[in-house]
Amino acid sequence: MPTEDARRASFLDHLKSWALYPLPHHLLSRLMLALTRLECPRLVPSAIRLFSRHFRVNLEEAREPDPAAYSSFNAFFTRDLKPGARPLDDGRDSILSPADGTVSQCGAIEAGRLFQAKGRDYSLLELLGGDPDRAAQFEEGSFSTVYLSPRDYHRVHMPLAGTLRETVYVPGRLFSVAPHTVRTIPRLFARNERLVCLFDTDHGPMAVVLVGAIFVACIETIWTGVATPPHTGRIRVETPPDHVQLARGAELGRFNMGSTVILLFGKDRARWEAACGASAAVRMGQRIGSVQ
Repeated sequence: MPTEDARRASFLDHLKSWALYPLPHHLLSRLMLALTRLECPRLVPSAIRLFSRHFRVNLEEAREPDPAAYSSFNAFFTRDLKPGARPLDDGRDSILSPADGTVSQCGAIEAGRLFQAKGRDYSLLELLGGDPDRAAQFEEGSFSTVYLSPRDYHRVHMPLAGTLRETVYVPGRLFSVAPHTVRTIPRLFARNERLVCLFDTDHGPMAVVLVGAIFVACIETIWTGVATPPHTGRIRVETPPDHVQLARGAELGRFNMGSTVILLFGKDRARWEAACGASAAVRMGQRIGSVQ
């Protein structure tokens, strides 16, 4: 039986999540997009210092550690790091963490479902936009979900070398993806707006799914620039005009504010490190698994 403290915590989690349902997610995110791009030399450095203190951001590892050097808050939020700040694991079979963050869940894709949190899962088919052929590539495969908190480095990198085959924009809501909403909102990652990036690798297909969230509705890739917004009500599948080939550890894109990355691999292709299971803190470039 859950303790009184556990029941109280669960109630508070649900209360905070219920408050998100009626909010105009996309409107609020558009306002945040505009606000974080304002260039105001008098206010931006102070906002960055306040944010850094509150979330304990390590500015010393940024390529530019001086808050006054950033033209806008978003320029700071999507900051680059100093060379060598994130060394890549050199194991030939290593799967690298695509981002700094915390592993929300990882494991096997079972009966077409991915584990979200205790008592909650969601559909692989729905996550990838409803195309059975696309989903079939990852049936009985493996997944890993990495949550990026506000303090983290917000660029996303390649877990393996690969060639981009297609991207799939899937419209949806923009619920928060903080731990309390993951525990309480059903099918969260299959409900939020997302960009699915499908790659061909030497170890079979790989998907890197960039999940948007409230105030985090701007996703960029290195081959198109800003991919969202605009936000539309239909699924959009795009094939890159030229071959986009990216090395392992190369930058793939970035979140303008923080969110979640979901990695997908095919059957018998990936094995996750025991130390990189649920709740493990990871850094971009760290070995989180191995290819088979």
